[in-house]
Amino acid sequence: MAETILVLNGPNLNLLGVREPEIYGRDTLDDIKTRCIGQGAKHGFEVDFRQSNAEGTLIDWLHEARGTKVGVVINPAGYSFHSIALLDALKMFDGPKIEVHITNIHKREPMYQKSLMSHGVTGVIAGLGTAGYLLAIDGIAALAKIETKAGKT
Repeated sequence: MAETILVLNGPNLNLLGVREPEIYGRDTLDDIKTRCIGQGAKHGFEVDFRQSNAEGTLIDWLHEARGTKVGVVINPAGYSFHSIALLDALKMFDGPKIEVHITNIHKREPMYQKSLMSHGVTGVIAGLGTAGYLLAIDGIAALAKIETKAGKT
């Protein structure tokens, strides 16, 4: 059985494709899911792709991922900027973690420019549209292989 990468999506991302397409594009979350599964397969990984508007659900999924998933890709959406609880859950996951933002948060309004999640992840991809998810999966795959070679997993 292949190892699994967990891809988590936060609030309102279920409305991608119709929500402010001039900012977030026309790709739906299902489009992104399909591409992520394909990208994971290229590296020999399965992808467990999830979305929730509930902070507690995202936290529970991160807790469940401990010891069972090789890495986490997360687009925390609105929780990026205020959720200490989600940050703490990210910090408890031992594998590689990559935060993804469809837009370049550093060019947005001031309230969107500082992600708390960045303190708990291995790396951040922002501003590359939905391609950022695929690059994050590439990154998790590369980091997981490095850790395997170093004998960490």
